[in-house]
Amino acid sequence: MRFEKLHGAGNDFVMLDGRDTGERDWSSLARATCDRHFGVGADGLILLLPGSGGADLRMRMWNPDGSEAEMCGNGIRCLVRFAARHGLVASDAAEVSVDTLAGRLTCGVAHRDGDGLPDQVRVDMGRPRLEPDEIPVRAPAPGPVRHFDLEVDGARYDVACVSMGNPHAVLFVDEDPTGFPLDQVGPRIEHHPAFPQRTNFHVVRVLAAGRAVARHWERGAGLTLACGTGASAIGVAGRLRGLLSGDVLMDVPGGQLRIQWDGDGQVFMTGPAADVFAGEWPNRPSR
Repeated sequence: MRFEKLHGAGNDFVMLDGRDTGERDWSSLARATCDRHFGVGADGLILLLPGSGGADLRMRMWNPDGSEAEMCGNGIRCLVRFAARHGLVASDAAEVSVDTLAGRLTCGVAHRDGDGLPDQVRVDMGRPRLEPDEIPVRAPAPGPVRHFDLEVDGARYDVACVSMGNPHAVLFVDEDPTGFPLDQVGPRIEHHPAFPQRTNFHVVRVLAAGRAVARHWERGAGLTLACGTGASAIGVAGRLRGLLSGDVLMDVPGGQLRIQWDGDGQVFMTGPAADVFAGEWPNRPSR
């Protein structure tokens, strides 16, 4: 099975052309290929499929633990680059529509590299979902959930909760988030009983109205260098709390993302998509 590995701001993915692969145990394949010691190593496995009903493409994505995710903001940018390279979309297409489990999203090509392939993509992430039952989170209705008190190991965390087609909890801190024990607190919040479908968790320091720095704990993946849906959720949560403007540059461990939200409509995320390497996965156990 031929694969390519791409990354968006350090969030890396094994990409497969699913048109000719047939049906497989994708969950098991994701666990095997994403393993950073015995596999390719990635934050997720993405399957590119033909679109239908007017969509150019369809995307499915599995986390390293084998669970299927509704959407992946960094992954969808990589999917657009992968599709352009293999001729699944027109080489000069300015926009590409992609069906996901979170709905149909439109991706605009913001910049092309010397080979004419998209290397910066602006994604219409859709409208944020702010009601507790939409996120979902066991918080008092109605939303938005600007403040929600979580207790973890005797400590209390005031988080904002947002769905970008998948659930997010956002914690704003005054100190550098690199000092936050995210590897310890992250899994506890991901599996907190307040989140019936688990949650992604983000720790953010606001530097200015248009600038923030963030770290991510992703549901089913753990610590990652970037999270596109998470950065979008942070932009929404920060604006709802009056901390961020409608146009934010977000520094993440793997690079920088731009998040735009007018406070009412769709969220837009712009960021990079880059190649890492290509290879072949054997049809036999790797260990």
